[in-house]
Amino acid sequence: MPVPAWFAEVLERELRPWLSLSHQQLTDLYTHYQLLERWNERINLTSLKPGVEMVIRHYCESLFLGAQLPVAGDAALIVDVGSGAGFPGVPIAILRPRWQVTLVESVQRKAVFLREATRHLKNVAVLAQRAEDVQGHFDWIVSRAVHPKDILANLPRLASRVGLLVGETNFQALESFKTIAWSQPVRLPWGDRRLCMLGEFHVEH
Repeated sequence: MPVPAWFAEVLERELRPWLSLSHQQLTDLYTHYQLLERWNERINLTSLKPGVEMVIRHYCESLFLGAQLPVAGDAALIVDVGSGAGFPGVPIAILRPRWQVTLVESVQRKAVFLREATRHLKNVAVLAQRAEDVQGHFDWIVSRAVHPKDILANLPRLASRVGLLVGETNFQALESFKTIAWSQPVRLPWGDRRLCMLGEFHVEH
């Protein structure tokens, strides 16, 4: 499937300081974009209109988070809670094909979309259930559209480390969680006062 020049150019221009994408990765991202555009006419997956803003807000932000996650070695187990239309989990899985990414989505219709959208991605699994019912343990829990407190409630049961894309307004509330040691937040480079926050669960003595 040919990738339109505008789609590739937006990703390459916006992400150049942090990562580069292969032709196959661009193709996989555009495949997801096309399917999202089509399904969004029937079920509400995103309020953003197709185009540059959607690519930056959904794909660039998710890829930026994927590039920020520190992982020892090649392999990692990632769980994306409240994945919705597949963000940030699908772009992360495309960026890091050696990582195993589990998308957790309790809304059945969205889970059906996720299964269809990731059928060609061998490193993605979809669980149509609530996060509190998920079994297993992962290296990282990631999220971008779920209230951060709901994500942190699943630490350390699902994972001891967390990567979040949040608005600045959530920052102080997150810092108040004393069981999480936060790295210095990274401001997303696309305005809109959004942050990438990485943290690790620890028990205070």
